Formats: sequence, structure tokens, C-alpha cells
Amino acid sequence: MSSYDSRSVKYNIESGTSMACPHVTGAAVYVKTFHPTWSPAAIASAIITTATPMNGDRNPDVELAYGAGQIDPLKAVRPGLVYDTGEADFVQMLCNHGYNTTAIRLMTGNHSSCSGFKKGSVRDLNYPSMAAKVGPKKPFSVRFNRTVMNVGSARSTYRAVVRASHGVHVRVEPKILTFHELNQKHKFVVTVSGGALPVGSVVSASVVWSDGWHRVRSPIVVFA
Repeated sequence: MSSYDSRSVKYNIESGTSMACPHVTGAAVYVKTFHPTWSPAAIASAIITTATPMNGDRNPDVELAYGAGQIDPLKAVRPGLVYDTGEADFVQMLCNHGYNTTAIRLMTGNHSSCSGFKKGSVRDLNYPSMAAKVGPKKPFSVRFNRTVMNVGSARSTYRAVVRASHGVHVRVEPKILTFHELNQKHKFVVTVSGGALPVGSVVSASVVWSDGWHRVRSPIVVFA
């Protein structure tokens, strides 16, 4: 804090990276002009799930290095489905991560606590991408619980299309989501499993929900 700036906070969040931050910020503002009532999470979801995938052969760290891909603000305006989250979702994630009530209240500024939340995994935060660290040299199986909200056509049916690296199996249940109105939500579970991974290895996959027009892509990364 400088001598002429009296503002201060009890915690700090540091993030990057480089020019990606202002570029994505501009895209987020653009999307918000079309959807002024969308939450920051819904806007982030639209940008992430409509990004163009990059070539993983050029970087061994795949999505851990370049994220969801090259963003496309025009597509992000009409994503079809969004993964939305609110304050309670983030509080539950912090509780699942082991934060105590004192730390949580410092961040929320209110009387939030972990009482009343069902114990789960930090992987269950309703984020558009999915990532898991697994133990090396032994088989693995991880689950991701997700919920999508329909912001495309009122009546629509989406089918899951899976793409995975060799040796990785991805199962989606259910594989078909049928919507009858806007803002309707559906839950699904993604299970990612495979054999032993070498130390330091990274494998990627994806789940794409498509109704024949929209393509809602969620990157998946498992690393040992």
C-alpha cells in the first residue's frame, strides 16, 4: 500500500497471465453487453466452452499451458449452455478444501460457514473445465458433478461427444439432455478413468454437448 492510497484488504488474489487478462476482459465486457443479467461465472463459461481447441502436440502440458484454447467472442455471445455458479458454490468449494469458518468469512465479508453444506470434493465446483491430480504409477478414476443451464433454444436436445487421449476412458451420465424452456438446468456426471500414468505426465480429453448447432466444449485434464 502506497502512502497516498489508504485502501487495504485482508487477503489478496494474484492472477495472470500477461496479455491474456486484458484480452479476455474485453471479450467478457462484449458478452455482457448482450447478456447484462448474466453472472460473471456464466460469462466465463460462455468464453471457455466456445473457445477453439489448440494443438496439444505442440505443448506437453496441453490445457495446463494454454487453457481452453483461442477465445471467440462472437461464439461466446450464443453458447447454448452455461455452467453457472454463485457465492454459495464457492463457499462450499472452500469448505471442501479445508478452509475454516474464520478464513471463509474474511473472504466473503458475511457470516458464511460450512455448516449445512454436504461434504464433497473441490472438483464438484460447477466450473466449465475439469482437472484432477492423481497418484502416479497406479490406475485412477475421478468423478466430476456438473450442472448446465439452457440459454440457447427453449426446446432443444444436447448429446455428449467425448474425445480422449489413448488409454483414458471418459463416461458421461446421462449422455442426452433434453430442455423444454430457457434457463432450465440439468445435472450430469463425468467419470474419467485410466491406467497408471508416469510421474509428470499430463493427459487431456473433452466433453462436447451439441444440439446440432451449438458446441459446448469442456476441457478435461488429468495429471500425475
